[in-house]
Amino acid sequence: MNGEPFGAILGEVITRGDLAHLALFVWAAVSSFFALALFRETKAASRRFDEFIRELANFNRRHSGDS
Repeated sequence: MNGEPFGAILGEVITRGDLAHLALFVWAAVSSFFALALFRETKAASRRFDEFIRELANFNRRHSGDS
């Protein structure tokens, strides 16, 4: 592979002024990926916090001074 087809496509994109559209698409794709990754991390952190609160409630129930 000599890279000529890619160079021809890239040259055509640049000459037609579609480079801004390409850059916008790449930015949107990367932003969407990071938003999805952030959503997954937030979901996992929320689940861990919920487990922590549940265990804290269990601890308080077991060690309350009512017995």
